[in-house]
Amino acid sequence: MREILRHTPLFAVEAVVLDTETTGMEPRSARIIEIGAVVVKDGAVQHEEAFRRFVGAPQPIPAAATAIHGITDADLAGAPSFEAVLPDLVEFVGERPIIGHTIGFDLAVMKRECSLAGLSLPAWPILDTRLLAELAAPTLAGFSLDSLAAWLGVAPEARHRAFPDAVLTARVFLGLASLLRDAGVRTVGEAEAASRRLTRAMEDYHRAGWVEPGIDLPNADRPGVERRLDSYPYRHRVRDLMSSPPAFVGDDAPVRDAVAVMIEARIGSLFVGQANAPSSELGIVTERDVLRALRRRGSETLDQPVAAIATRPLVTVPDDAFLYRAIGRMRRFGIRHLAAVSEDGLVRGAISARDLLGSRADTAIVLGDDIDQAADVPALARAWAKVPAMAASLLQEGVSARDIAAIIARELGALTRRAGRLAEEQLASEGAGAPPCPYALLVLGSAGRGESLLALDQDHAIIFQDGEPGGPEDQWFAAFGQRIADMLHSVGLPYCSGGVMASNTGFRGSLHTWRERVGRWIDRASPLDLLNVDIFYDFRPVRGDARLAATLWREAWRAARDSPPFLRQLAEAGSGHEAPIGFLGRIKTEDGRIDLKRYGLWPIVQGARLLALRHGVVCRSTAERIEGVRALGAGGETDLAAASEAHERFLALILRGQLAELAAGRPAVNRVSLVLAQAGGGIDTLKADLRLAASLDELARDQLAAAAPATWSSASPAVPRGARAP
Repeated sequence: MREILRHTPLFAVEAVVLDTETTGMEPRSARIIEIGAVVVKDGAVQHEEAFRRFVGAPQPIPAAATAIHGITDADLAGAPSFEAVLPDLVEFVGERPIIGHTIGFDLAVMKRECSLAGLSLPAWPILDTRLLAELAAPTLAGFSLDSLAAWLGVAPEARHRAFPDAVLTARVFLGLASLLRDAGVRTVGEAEAASRRLTRAMEDYHRAGWVEPGIDLPNADRPGVERRLDSYPYRHRVRDLMSSPPAFVGDDAPVRDAVAVMIEARIGSLFVGQANAPSSELGIVTERDVLRALRRRGSETLDQPVAAIATRPLVTVPDDAFLYRAIGRMRRFGIRHLAAVSEDGLVRGAISARDLLGSRADTAIVLGDDIDQAADVPALARAWAKVPAMAASLLQEGVSARDIAAIIARELGALTRRAGRLAEEQLASEGAGAPPCPYALLVLGSAGRGESLLALDQDHAIIFQDGEPGGPEDQWFAAFGQRIADMLHSVGLPYCSGGVMASNTGFRGSLHTWRERVGRWIDRASPLDLLNVDIFYDFRPVRGDARLAATLWREAWRAARDSPPFLRQLAEAGSGHEAPIGFLGRIKTEDGRIDLKRYGLWPIVQGARLLALRHGVVCRSTAERIEGVRALGAGGETDLAAASEAHERFLALILRGQLAELAAGRPAVNRVSLVLAQAGGGIDTLKADLRLAASLDELARDQLAAAAPATWSSASPAVPRGARAP
C-alpha cells in the first residue's frame, strides 16, 4: 500500500535491500550474473530473510569484471536464466520497497534483462542510499558505499559480491535513518521528495540512463487503502448500534435461566456478574457458548451456574468508538460479541456481529486494531502511517472533516495508550517493577476534544493515586512519561514545544497534587498557568484507572464554573484575536498562506471552551460545547451557530492542505494556501469565518459579565444530550 508506505518513518520501514553483480558498468550492455537481497525490519537486518542467486550469462564474463567481484564462468555453470530467477525475486520482495546503493544502475540493467526476456520490470518503490546520504550529510567528500560505511563506523564483512554488499547497504541505510530524521527527513515520502530535489544527482541519473528512484504509481495501480473505501464504519459510533441497556445475570444463576432471559429479550448474549461492577470483573455468555456446552455435557449443562460457561476476561470497546474499531476488535479476537463501555469502565451496552451486518462489516477496514496490537515502536510507527491514508480516503468519500478529526483523535489516543503499555513492559523488564499505584494516562488538547488533524505534537499527562512530588511514585511515573514521550517522538509526534508531556513535572502528579495545582490556577493563576489551563480542560483518559480522571475532571469543572474571577481572567488571556484582513479587505498571508489554526480554529476552540465552563456545559468537543451553550438560550445563538459551521470549514481546509503537503513529500502544517481556500468555500466565505472567529472572545466576555449562573451540579440541564456530566 503505497500511500501507507509514503507516511512510514524510515526507521520503521520493512524493505528489501538489493544488490547485483554484472558483466560491466554500462547498463545498455551489461548482464546480471548475481542477485543478492536481505530484509530490513524493525530497525535491524533480518539475515534469515535472504535471497542469493547466480544468474546464467549468455556470454563469457569479461576479465575486468571478474577482477572486481571474483565471479567466473565456472561459477555460473548450470545457473538459471534471469527469466527463471525473476519470479522468485518478485515473490521474495512482495509489496515491500527496494533499497540499494546507486540502485538506479541495478534496476536499469534489470530493466534491460526484462526487455530481452519480453517481460516488464516490476514497479517497486525505490530508495537510493547514495541520495539519502547526500541529504543527511551534503558536505561529505564522497558518497561511495565504502566511504559511507567508514563514516558511519560500519565494518563490511566482505565486498563486491551481491549478498554481502546488500547487507552492508542495509546497515548503512539504518545508520542514515536516524541522521535523516535530525535533518528533517523522517518518512519514506519525505525521503523520496527530497531525493528528487537533488538536481545534480538526478541529472547524473538521467545522463547514465538509470531508473529513477520513487514510490509513486498511477492511481489505477495502487492497491489496498487507495481503492474506494466504505465510509459507513467511520461515520457511525458503537453507541449508534449497540443494544442498551445491557442485560445481566448473576454468576450463580443456572444456565437455563440465562437462556430464558436471552429468548425473552431476543438477544444473543448476557453479561455475567453485577450490573454496577467494572467491566474487568464481568464475563459474557452467548448463544454459541450455551450450544457448545450442551454438545459437550448434554442437558446437565442447563442446571450448572452460568459462570461455568462464561467467557472471561470481557473484551470491550468504548461506546463512543467508531464502528471500524468494533469490527477490527472482533476480527482480532475471533469473537462475535463485544461489551460497549463508558469512560468510567462500566458496561453500557452490547454490540454483536449481527448488529454490524448493516454496516457492511466485511468491507476493507484500514485501521482496524493495528495500533492496539503493535508489539514495539516500529510496529506502532507502521500502524500510525495508515492514518493519513485513511483520512485522504474518507475525505474523498465525503465524510465530514469533523468526523475525520474525531477518528484521528481516537487513533492518537490509542497510540498513546499503546505506548503506555509498552513503557510499562520496558520498565518491568529492566527491574523498575510495575506501576507503584493506580494511575490514569491522559491525552489533552485536540486529542482530548476529538479534533486532531495531521500536524500533531504530543499533549499528555498522568494522574496517580498517591505520592509526593519527587517521591518514589513520582520518580517511577517520570521515567514512565519519558518512555512514552520518546516512543511518540519516534513514531512521528514531536516533543511538545510547550512541554505538555507527562515527563515534565507540571503535567504529572498525584490526585492530591493535581487538586492543589487546579486550586492554584483558580485562585491566583499566572500567565503560564493560564496557557496550561487552556488544554487541561480538554483531557481524556486513555489508559489506567479512569475513575481518577473522572474525579479530577468533575472537581476541576466545578471549581472553574464557581469562580467568575478565574473565568474572566481566562477570557482576558484568550482575548485580542484579530482577523488577518487588511485595510483593503485582503487576507494577510505569508508566502500566499495563512495559519488557519491560529486565526481560525483556535479562537473558536477557546471561545467554546470558555462559554462551556461559564455555563457548566460539560462536554469535550467544540461542536458539542457550542450546541450545549446554544441550547441554554443564553444569547448569541446566531453567532454560535455560524461559529460551528466555520469550525467545520476550517477543519476541512486545514485537512486538505495537510494532505496536499504530505502527498508532495513535505510535513503537514497548519498554513493553507489561498488557492486551496478559493477552491473550497471561496475567499469571501473565508473572510467572514475569520472575522467571526475573532469576535467570539467579545461574546464570551459579554456572557461572563452577565449575572452569575446557578450553582453547578451533575444534574445541570446545561449538559446537552449525548454528554455526561462527570
